[in-house]
Amino acid sequence: MTTKERIHELVDRLPGESEEHAEAYLRYLLQTSDPVLAALQSAPVDDEPETDEERGAVEEGREAWRRGDVVTDEELRRELNL
Repeated sequence: MTTKERIHELVDRLPGESEEHAEAYLRYLLQTSDPVLAALQSAPVDDEPETDEERGAVEEGREAWRRGDVVTDEELRRELNL
């Protein structure tokens, strides 16, 4: 029996509540086999302190979102002629 066959057998035996965890782990393994995704996942966290200007811009964006002052992806594509 090949490794892949053994994996399929194990997946077939999983209880229903474990299927989502197994799927998430298999997706993780797929992503980490991609060198670009692996680099992104292992990149250090941006540790630069947030400036007052940045905090203000984030709050401005959140306020606009709360007001519903947003555009859909489709509207943005039309606006950018994409």
